[in-house]
Amino acid sequence: MNPRRSALLTTGAAATALLLGAAPATAQVVLSEGHVDVVEVEFHVDHFHVHVHDDASGELDPSEVLLHVVPAAETAVPADPAYAFLGEPGDPVWILPQSQQPGVLFAGWSTEPVEPGVFQDEELRFELLDVSGPGDFSVFDTTAAGTPDIRFDSGDGTGDVTTVPVGTHEHTNWAFEAEGDYTVTLEVSGVLLDGTEVSTGPIDYSFTVGALS
Repeated sequence: MNPRRSALLTTGAAATALLLGAAPATAQVVLSEGHVDVVEVEFHVDHFHVHVHDDASGELDPSEVLLHVVPAAETAVPADPAYAFLGEPGDPVWILPQSQQPGVLFAGWSTEPVEPGVFQDEELRFELLDVSGPGDFSVFDTTAAGTPDIRFDSGDGTGDVTTVPVGTHEHTNWAFEAEGDYTVTLEVSGVLLDGTEVSTGPIDYSFTVGALS
């Protein structure tokens, strides 16, 4: 739910990572603004290594990170019917935009570390396995024509798959339809040249939308 402009627009500035005493046993790195590759994929011989890549903190295990969608990310669902997947026109929606905007996370993903000549069709599959939270979650691109190209949308169920070429670095719009805490579960997979299927298994990402408690 975001006027296409704000949502699709800009985000990120200098990345800030602060440590918050959080989860049960370990402190979490809280990322609230700046460039971050939420899913950065490497492949070593026969297995994936997936981490969160933050410009300030470097490579982090997803379990160590809380991605904070700050109150300033709130916008309104456009009247354009193409954005109905975000809710009713005028409803609030919190969006991490696909282009950089100061004070907000500039969230994307990267398969740049994956060497060519390893996977069939030079591509990987990102699948949305589950979303737990107070509202629906979606990821979409804004095309040159200003229309959304939906990659994931929990509003119509999970199981959405998007294909990402190896060697790609991409930023998209990450949308949340209510404030609160979310766990987004993704899986990265691919087929090696010899036909072997390899997968990361489920990976949980933690988001807080709105003010931190």
